[in-house]
Amino acid sequence: MSDRTQVVVIGGTSGIGRHFAQSCADQGRDVVITGRTEDRTKAIAHEIGGRTRGIALDLADTEGVVAALSDVERVDWLVLSALDRDFNTVREYRPADAARLLTVKLIGYTEVLHALADKLTDESAAVLLGGLASHRPYPGSTTVTTANGGISALVRTLAVELSPVRVNALHPSIVADTPFWSDKPGAREAAETRALSKRPVTMQDCTEAITFLLRNRSINGVNLNIDGGDVLI
Repeated sequence: MSDRTQVVVIGGTSGIGRHFAQSCADQGRDVVITGRTEDRTKAIAHEIGGRTRGIALDLADTEGVVAALSDVERVDWLVLSALDRDFNTVREYRPADAARLLTVKLIGYTEVLHALADKLTDESAAVLLGGLASHRPYPGSTTVTTANGGISALVRTLAVELSPVRVNALHPSIVADTPFWSDKPGAREAAETRALSKRPVTMQDCTEAITFLLRNRSINGVNLNIDGGDVLI
């Protein structure tokens, strides 16, 4: 096994996960990314370049997680950024859509850590991606708020159970340059206006924050907001 840092990014084919994976590959680390479909995931791993390989993995299919990750030999840094979007309200509730998102973010994330637990070392660290909807619900965020609130609690029990492996979570507000938000100027401008920093959160900001959570050996069981001070208002 190489002495290079071994990085696994669950949900590394787009957005924050891909940006972080690219950063790691550019620095010469060995990177595994996962995505829902094999062809697309392998194609994006090729685009990222370096020592990056892709594995097909759909966290909604929790029974397939262990097998999909079986050939991962060691994990130094683990980032769980896979997501599913769900605009859902109590009055017009769609249980099936809610169940998929909650499965991906809570059961799926936990199953990944179950699958990789024996591949982690005492120096390993993991970061789970939540979101600011846990603090700031909005119309239609019933499931998203529930999932991100669950992530906040999940990191604490994971940090206890997996000790000395460190487990933390990052909760961004709207990340302006992700594919999902890049064509929604109204939402981006509103987030920028609310932020005390008067600038939008970017994928680079998130990559730097994830790297901090992974590197700092005294940070454990922490939920870190990255929002420019939005939650203070």
